[in-house]
Amino acid sequence: MLKRSILIENKASIFTKNLQLVIKTELRESTIPIEDIGFLVLDHNEIYLSIPAMNLIVENNAALIICGNNHLPNGMFLNLNSHHIQQEIFKNQIEASVPLKKQLWQQTIVEKITNQGYLLQKITTQKNSFEFLASKVLSGDTTNMEGVAASQYWKVFFEANESVSKFKRERFGDYPNNFLNYGYAILRAATARALSGSGLLNTLGIHHKSKYNAFALADDIMEPYRPIVDEKVFEIMQNYNEQELNSVLKSELLQILTRTVYFKDEKSPLMVALQKTASSLQQCYTGQRKKLKYPKLWNLTDTE
Repeated sequence: MLKRSILIENKASIFTKNLQLVIKTELRESTIPIEDIGFLVLDHNEIYLSIPAMNLIVENNAALIICGNNHLPNGMFLNLNSHHIQQEIFKNQIEASVPLKKQLWQQTIVEKITNQGYLLQKITTQKNSFEFLASKVLSGDTTNMEGVAASQYWKVFFEANESVSKFKRERFGDYPNNFLNYGYAILRAATARALSGSGLLNTLGIHHKSKYNAFALADDIMEPYRPIVDEKVFEIMQNYNEQELNSVLKSELLQILTRTVYFKDEKSPLMVALQKTASSLQQCYTGQRKKLKYPKLWNLTDTE
């Protein structure tokens, strides 16, 4: 079943009744079955959330996301006991060899660069040169082809949009960085939720290693999925003049979670695809498989 993504931006009280989540605002009261919720995004300083409600949310492996004063996702609650053999999975993850992690990172960056190339081809109609860059990625990406591709990618991505001049991708940069940051934060939360659901430790990354990063593994695994956010931001910029986030634009960005992606024999919503990728990573750690299961982000006939 496809889970719901709920954004609350008004003063509200959230509590539980008969295993249902009750959301009460000044205007109305609504009830939602807890098993229907995948993501609950709270973006108001006067939201009351009861402890039983919080426990019920995480016990059902839903992601609870808290936004800061800048209205960007600032924190996340996840289930820490979401798999029946979690200790064994943690052990395999911690003991994963350096060669294995380098191979997994190589696969991840090949997929990311490939997806960036397809998206550029789709929006510019120019010949795709990123397949060559993807073919040059070594184990562990020791020559930093990710950086080379990123430099070329952002150089041309927004050049057709008159509202953006000399775009520079920065975490705290000017518009449309704020849109990208919000989308990436939602994608990061969805990735962390999927990894947690597969019993994996989000803190222990494949490539990202900062001691200050509690979601290093999510930052690794989300990389090939980032162009989904880029595409959505590009579409928003074509259809809206606003340069600040509002309720409509946040709802648009939340739609990436239900966006269709394509595996070899099936298609899946993004949040389901992330679960398949997370499960494949767990199997790589246990030696059951050698490759991560990443989807194609587009039906390739659409980009030709």
